[in-house]
Amino acid sequence: MAVIQKIRDKYGKIAGGIIAVALVGFIISDATSGSMASLFSGRNPNVMVINGTKIDPKEYSQRVKEFEILYSMYNNGRPLDDEARSQMNEQLIQQMVFEAAVDKECDKLGIQVSDEEKKELIYGGNADGMVQRFSIGGQQIFADPQSNMFDPSRVKGLEKELQERGDKIDPDGRVRDQWAAVKNYVQRSARVRKYTAMFTNAAYVPKYQMKRMMQEQNGLAAISYVKVPFSSVSDDQVKVSDDDLKAFMQKHAGMYTNDFATRSIEYVSFEIVPSAADTARVLEALNEIKSDFAATKDNESFVNAKSDLSNSYNTAYYNKRTFTSRYADTILSMPVGEVFGPYYENGGYNLAKVTDRKSLPDSVKLRHILVRTKAQGNDVRTDTAASMRLDSAIAMVKSGASFDSVVRMFSDDDPSKGGEYTFTLVERPGLSKEFADFAFEGKAGESKKVKVSNDNYSGYHYIEILEQKGIAPSSQIAIVAKNLVPSDSTVNALFGKANEFAGKNTTPEAFDAAAKKDGYDKRVADNVKVTAFNIQGLGSAREVVRWMYDDDKVKIGTISPVFQLGDQRYVVAKLSGISEKGLRTLSPTERPMLEQRVKEEKKTEIISKQYAGKGLEAIAAETQQTVTAVDSVNLGGAYVPNLGYEPRVVGYAFNNSFQPNTVSPGIKGQGGVYFITVRDRVMNPLPPDGGMMDQIIAQQRGQQERQMANAIDQALQQTMSKKADVEYYPSNF
Repeated sequence: MAVIQKIRDKYGKIAGGIIAVALVGFIISDATSGSMASLFSGRNPNVMVINGTKIDPKEYSQRVKEFEILYSMYNNGRPLDDEARSQMNEQLIQQMVFEAAVDKECDKLGIQVSDEEKKELIYGGNADGMVQRFSIGGQQIFADPQSNMFDPSRVKGLEKELQERGDKIDPDGRVRDQWAAVKNYVQRSARVRKYTAMFTNAAYVPKYQMKRMMQEQNGLAAISYVKVPFSSVSDDQVKVSDDDLKAFMQKHAGMYTNDFATRSIEYVSFEIVPSAADTARVLEALNEIKSDFAATKDNESFVNAKSDLSNSYNTAYYNKRTFTSRYADTILSMPVGEVFGPYYENGGYNLAKVTDRKSLPDSVKLRHILVRTKAQGNDVRTDTAASMRLDSAIAMVKSGASFDSVVRMFSDDDPSKGGEYTFTLVERPGLSKEFADFAFEGKAGESKKVKVSNDNYSGYHYIEILEQKGIAPSSQIAIVAKNLVPSDSTVNALFGKANEFAGKNTTPEAFDAAAKKDGYDKRVADNVKVTAFNIQGLGSAREVVRWMYDDDKVKIGTISPVFQLGDQRYVVAKLSGISEKGLRTLSPTERPMLEQRVKEEKKTEIISKQYAGKGLEAIAAETQQTVTAVDSVNLGGAYVPNLGYEPRVVGYAFNNSFQPNTVSPGIKGQGGVYFITVRDRVMNPLPPDGGMMDQIIAQQRGQQERQMANAIDQALQQTMSKKADVEYYPSNF
């Protein structure tokens, strides 16, 4: 004790000082990352602010996790790849903006969702569809097994079971996460659905309007026309100025207005691909083991040890139909024990060895009865009890009882199939070995009692082979695969090349000149929004988007550092354009298309004036075109037979102020200017109301109202998202 007291007295102040320094260091370290960094730097710590509502990184991350869980649930557990993750993030941001905009409107209107309503959405007899369809392993767990109908009592039953035995029945917490994600989504979406229902439920098509639409679909016109192509006026006759282009954009503001601010880049891509040295390395490795592969008797161990694919040894047998390699004929005709390769296929090089050959059917149709002793590691019944139970079933089948009825009485398999299945040769490795051996190597008409044991289940099968098709020589093939991937030295060399390009060419002029001199394909990515995670041509490229919107460092003409996008490429970019919300500025990438459109407008004026007042025959003679007749122009469609999509021509054909047997003014169309004459116009009357006609109208009205409701729903989301006041902070995404 005296020694301890002495240490306290002598070194207490020193220890306190060390602790203080450590704490300061910890705070400074923490201040350089995450929300603390934002606090110390003065940078806004939020991901976005929507109509004044702040979305911080923690809330955003929680929503991302929730979306990922829901994605996995409704895509059969398929993992998210980069592209799917990027799309999901963009959808999430749009959803959060829309939700915040709706919340603000609901606050004004007093629209609320009570706790009782939220409870009813989860536990009520008419629970939300997502709740009713909640599945684990593809099975809807809230459905009554007898009626297959939703049973609300099972919802609380699941929650109780997860609460009391969650660690045992759900050790990885996956089911609990899924159920929490569904509940959160359903309850959070309730207010949005209430709000949108006010609009979508207003979709209504009056009877008279429906009848008019149906009558228009029956309207027909016969026309004759001459099409004068734009090429009949040379480009030298139409000069296009910047003022012309700007005036066109203002005239067609709906086409050239940004609902959101966007930015554009030009970039050079350095593709990460294997070099010749990488190919030589893989070939050398395979050639070194080729003779050992041919000599080995333990093919499974050899393949699993030497192949780049995990657990790549496959016991499947293949025939000419099922072995899809382009070298199939050569490999399938080799003697047992021979090795073919190395050969290139599916992104790598392979060695293939024939390890066995048999005459086997391409597919087998059979029926069976299964009595389990174990399922998923849990005991079901004793071996003796299972064997005796199956013997009883076999006896009933032999005595003439219908196989289907015996399956329902005795089998532990799905009774709805009546015990009948068809398996292909390719599926054989996925079946229990003892089961598959008899199914494929027995003969049609034979039956057998088979004992099986594997990781999924154990027990006894009674199998009857009903039919075998496509019996042919089949080979068992062992494959050693080596992936052809860029080596570290190849990747480092490409990075060095990209880094050198970025380091030397730090001005837009130098960037353009170097790209041209070195023969790089300089590409363009236009109209990239701050919320984008994907860039067309680059795929998942969120880091590039962050850089584009770093206003403190990046201006038009700024050259980026080197970005690595997955394992595919390095990219160096130049910020080439900034378009604010509203009417777009004239950009170099849009200019060619705009010039073409303005030229077509000017050529339409020239052609229209040149042939005004002339007959179709005269116009055709002067332009070396022909007069063409069309007898079935439909008022209900925008397509004209032999012309294609020409809605203006259809409009003129049925314009009552345009008299038949006269020549129209010039009509701008696709690729030229039309002059038309209406020879005949017929509006077929509808049958009188009543009976079948009323049913047809009602059916058509229902369809139109559903389409209208869907259109309203989409337009509402787009409109409210556009009008929302959103500030994004991309560095915090």
